[in-house]
Amino acid sequence: MSDTAPLPLIEICVEGIDGLIAAQNAGADRVELCASLVEGGITPSLGTVRAALEVAKIPFHVIVRPRGGDFLYSEAEFRSMVADVRALAGLGVAGVVVGCLRGDGTIDEERMSELAEAAGTLNVTCHRAFDMTRNPAEALEALIRCKVGRVLTSGQRDTATEGAKLLAELVKQAAGRIIILGCGALDPANIGAVRRKAGLTEMHFAALKDVPSAMAYRNPHVGMGGTDLDREYRNTVTDEALVAATIAAARA
Repeated sequence: MSDTAPLPLIEICVEGIDGLIAAQNAGADRVELCASLVEGGITPSLGTVRAALEVAKIPFHVIVRPRGGDFLYSEAEFRSMVADVRALAGLGVAGVVVGCLRGDGTIDEERMSELAEAAGTLNVTCHRAFDMTRNPAEALEALIRCKVGRVLTSGQRDTATEGAKLLAELVKQAAGRIIILGCGALDPANIGAVRRKAGLTEMHFAALKDVPSAMAYRNPHVGMGGTDLDREYRNTVTDEALVAATIAAARA
């Protein structure tokens, strides 16, 4: 990625290789590589990461999240996260995306520091676990102490439009010590206004659409999970045209 790329820098959240290719074709500056976006993103397989390294022309950061649900992990789960971060560092990805909380809604500084140390020279982002903290100003200072380089946040609201006031406050508080990566239902209609109000230099979104499966045979009597049986025959993919349109709106 060029140091002279126009602002804001745009990161696209994708699921798998096809999403990464669509994002970079549409002009993204960086990708967050995930599996299972239906759960908010969990760690992709190392095979997926290796394949991504073969095709990626832009940097990508890999989420390290062992499961969906909360961000309060057992010791076994946390040890698996450290192992994943070390493995990803060995593969040579650009960065990792992590987040650990304590039960009282504060950043788990001991664990976040250990993950940052395991990452070595990789970029380290705290994901939207931040948006579940009880005091965002205190949480931001905790992440800075942990040597985390950026934080992904919607301003502790469902959308960046609703959270824009807090996003602006966080940008001011960060004062160049950590990057505020703004997100939250961003699209061509709102991304420019959010950027201007919050003063963001980096923005993140997932431009997704559902497409029907190409399966000709469909068994209506069984599903792989949940009650949405049609989910087995519907795929969620990155919408290349929507990525391009949203980037253009962000930079208008």
